[in-house]
This record gives sequence, structure tokens and C-alpha cells, in this order.
Amino acid sequence: MANARGLHMCGALVMCGLLLVGCTAGENGGDTKAGAAADARTGGASPTASPTFETDPAKQPRTAAQARTLIRKVIAGPELFGQGVVRTTPYESDPSRWALLGDGCAWQSENLPAGVLATLTRHFEVPAGGGKGPVRLSATITVHRTTLDAAWEQAGMVEESFGCQKELLRPGEQLTELSSTVYARGEGHNDYSDESLEETGLCVSDSRGGPYPYKYDQAALGPVVVSTSVCGGRGRAVDELWTLVQRALPRMLLNVKYEIGSPAALGAASPEPETSAGAGTSTPKATSDPEEGA
Repeated sequence: MANARGLHMCGALVMCGLLLVGCTAGENGGDTKAGAAADARTGGASPTASPTFETDPAKQPRTAAQARTLIRKVIAGPELFGQGVVRTTPYESDPSRWALLGDGCAWQSENLPAGVLATLTRHFEVPAGGGKGPVRLSATITVHRTTLDAAWEQAGMVEESFGCQKELLRPGEQLTELSSTVYARGEGHNDYSDESLEETGLCVSDSRGGPYPYKYDQAALGPVVVSTSVCGGRGRAVDELWTLVQRALPRMLLNVKYEIGSPAALGAASPEPETSAGAGTSTPKATSDPEEGA
């Protein structure tokens, strides 16, 4: 579920930490954008990877098996979102597929492209209760072959931002009124990733009703792209929904840093990264679902 929507400024350049992309109009966007990225190679200037002290190339996965092992170590379980969050059924996506925005702003599942070693999305829920409807959540980790490939995914998200303010997730489910912002390292509250993207809008479905508040966050660290999403329910306030996801993404990034971070980065990795919702507290490595281990 992601999308860079609010950047209606074609002709301007978007600096995305690892890349500099020219704005072009296109027709793209997404749901639990489980690593969703259009192929941005057809528009804008080519991304160029820049050195980062955050990750150690020697620790980065080189094979699909290594990437799947890394994902299992760093991806969120229910506890990373907070109390009351449970797994849904199905819990995990097919690791051999990922979501891609196609023609007509409709999401579809495709085989992994050559630049992706592995990806996984987990789905969660806050059950209905207390007169309030259920809340849907997701967490996604995608491991690319190179940092440049991850930059291309981020570029694809920016590329998608200009064409689809309404997206079809699946029959009977839509995202609407989408808008988003991209932050390079050092911009906004982004001091924890090479580049972060935040999208907000509304989610609506034939079965769950709506529209309800929707939020999607995505960030890149070296070859790894991490994302979270939340779709609200009846009676759920925006603050309640945003609290569910405001720390999950930076905590997963902190997990990534512990696994593939450079010695210099690990020396400064103790404090929990800030999010746009405010600074976190100092915490140890935020592990997820021990039984899901490597």
C-alpha cells in the first residue's frame, strides 16, 4: 500500500537519499505494497547509488536463501505493533511473488523481478471490540541484489505518485485520496534511513465499509526496503491508528542495521530511530516472533 501522491510538481527533482529522479507523469500506486514498485527505468533520470556508512557490503545477502534468512530475522511480528495486534489468516504472503501496480491503477501479483532476492509481507489485525471495527496492518521486507536496485524501487514509488490518486487493491477494495511525501536522509525526521516515503489517504471496501484513514510508510537502508501499512475501521481515530505503526518501521530498520550494518553505524544504533510521529525511546534490538527465526 504505498504511493507517493502529494508531489504534484513535475519538472522538479526529487532527491531520494540514494538517487535523484526526474518527475514524470505515470499511472501507478498500491495496497499492502509488499515491496510494490513500478519499473521506474522508463521515466526520469537514472538513479545513482551513493556511498553510505550505514551498511556493510560484506554482510549483505548475495543469494535468495540468505535474503530469506535475513527477512525472517528482521521482519515484524504482532508484538512490534503493540498490544492487541494479532496475526490474520493468511499470515504471510507467497515469497516468490510481489505486488505491482498495473494498468488502470489496479494492483496485481507477479513473479519477483531479477533485481529482487526475496520479499515477504505479514498481515495483522486489531480485532473489533468496544464498539469499534477491526484494523488491518501489514509489514513488508524486500531484499534487493544491490543498493541501486533498492533505489530503483524507491524511484518507482515516486514515479507512481503522479498517476493514481485512487487504486484498486482487489475487487471490492480501494484506496482513495492518496497523497505522500518523500524525505531524504536528514529531511523531516528521517535520520534512520537512506530515504523514507510516507503516504496517507482513505481505504474503503464492500465488506468492511469506509472510508477509513489509511497510512503507508516505506524506507530503504542499503539493499533492504521496509514498509508498514494500516487501514482503519469503524470508530478508530487517526491518532490511534498512527500509533500502531509509528514505531514498527524504524524498529525493523534497526533490526536490519544490527544484521548488515557497518561497524560505524552499529556504534550509533542503540537509540530507537525517530519517526515522523516523534522520537522513540532507547531500546535494545527489536526482535520479532522468535519461532519465526532464521
